[in-house]
Amino acid sequence: MKSILVTGSAGFIGKHVGLALRRAGNFEVLEYDVGHDPEQLPGLIARAQFVIHLAGVNRPKDESEYVSGNADLTRRVCECVARDGRHIPIAMSSSIQAERDNAYGNSKRLAEEALLEHHRTTGAPVYLYRLPNVFGKWSRPQYNTVVATFCHNISHGLPVTVNDRAAELRFVYIDDVVRDLVTLAGADESCAGGLERDVSPVYSITLGQLHDLIVSFRDCREQAMVPDMGSALTKSLYSTYLSFLDSGDWGRRVDMKTDARGWLFELVKSRGAGQIFVSKTKPGITRGNHYHDSKVEKFCVIQGRGVIRFRQVLGDDVIEYPVDDATIQVVDIPPGLTHSIENTGPGDMITLFWANEIFDPAHPDTFFEPV
Repeated sequence: MKSILVTGSAGFIGKHVGLALRRAGNFEVLEYDVGHDPEQLPGLIARAQFVIHLAGVNRPKDESEYVSGNADLTRRVCECVARDGRHIPIAMSSSIQAERDNAYGNSKRLAEEALLEHHRTTGAPVYLYRLPNVFGKWSRPQYNTVVATFCHNISHGLPVTVNDRAAELRFVYIDDVVRDLVTLAGADESCAGGLERDVSPVYSITLGQLHDLIVSFRDCREQAMVPDMGSALTKSLYSTYLSFLDSGDWGRRVDMKTDARGWLFELVKSRGAGQIFVSKTKPGITRGNHYHDSKVEKFCVIQGRGVIRFRQVLGDDVIEYPVDDATIQVVDIPPGLTHSIENTGPGDMITLFWANEIFDPAHPDTFFEPV
């Protein structure tokens, strides 16, 4: 089992890395964070076979903490590794802010220089990640990234400030960062060192677009909608947004349509993938008796017993599909076929329906025609 020391283990990235390493099953995870006694660091490094150095200061109360929390701590890690003498690899997270002339960027650049100097003088392998903004679950609003701030405030009905809608932001997703770090830590052989590593994909979005997208996530939940998951950035941002919901806000009451036949409600809708709805049908009741010109559907009975009937609207032959919850099947409903579903069992029948478009009352593409 390979021992990995994770500094900054209680931070945003550190918590994810520690979880992923333990989940892999072939790593011992050693932790070091701001609450630990600095005198513990040499002993931890003596036990480690790889160091993932994530500890750092992002938003201190005093700017002097930038140097002590970023540059000085990195020098300390390198000194301990050098004294150990085993050429333990170090992977360090830096920031694109290291390219800029500000207190935080300067401290990160000094940390990078300390790491590279350690490599030059000892030959030990080092890996440098100049990360853009990292977003994902467990990030802290007003601290880690604007994504966390927007997700927290918008999901809690709090105001947000957008100073420059055109400002372009670059992001990487936490899962992609963790995947690369865990792969590197588990590699059988280390690279020669002095290597700057990139995490991909890197996403670009303006501040205004980011704000509007996260607002749309809030509005989508009110309408039983899901965003277009064809975009990897949207998919990852949506997962992040949901992680900021309070537990009391996880559930949403559906708009139940009830009549003599039973009930029906919309489960989920997507502009790109249509909608799913659910019905309960009482014994002896038939739903449907209509056809579509272009809309297609899928029916799936998950409780009870029934029969789906089809007839070409220009023909006379009726085709029957018996369905039940013992041999569950998904039945396609092609266009141009009038169709119905009847509950032929002794109890209620529960059916899932999928349609390839959201129902539009102005253009329903649904025409009554008995089977």
